[in-house]
Amino acid sequence: MGLSTHVLDTMHGCPAAGMGVALYTTAGGAATLVKRLELNQDGRSPDGPLVADAALQRGTYRLVFDVAGYFRRRGVALPDPNFLDQVSIDFGVAQPDQHYHVPLLVSPWSYSTYRGS
Repeated sequence: MGLSTHVLDTMHGCPAAGMGVALYTTAGGAATLVKRLELNQDGRSPDGPLVADAALQRGTYRLVFDVAGYFRRRGVALPDPNFLDQVSIDFGVAQPDQHYHVPLLVSPWSYSTYRGS
């Protein structure tokens, strides 16, 4: 069923279009880059799922969101150093036959995530 993400900018009340995202697999303390992308106008991956159906494997993953870069491009005056720079979410896939959706709700000062549907 695959892996997807969706980012909502809670400061402006809109999808986080243009935010940079990186997906890694993690094992034994090492992270291996799977892909980098910029979110589309809906705050989602422009090419569908980050990992499609059968390609999703049991294991651990990390999503890294370029929060400060996104808000800086939106013209938000950020402190130096930023309160949030990159937000990393480490998660596990125990049942790769199920869909894993990892949404992020974010502002320059806070974030929240959960396993979505």
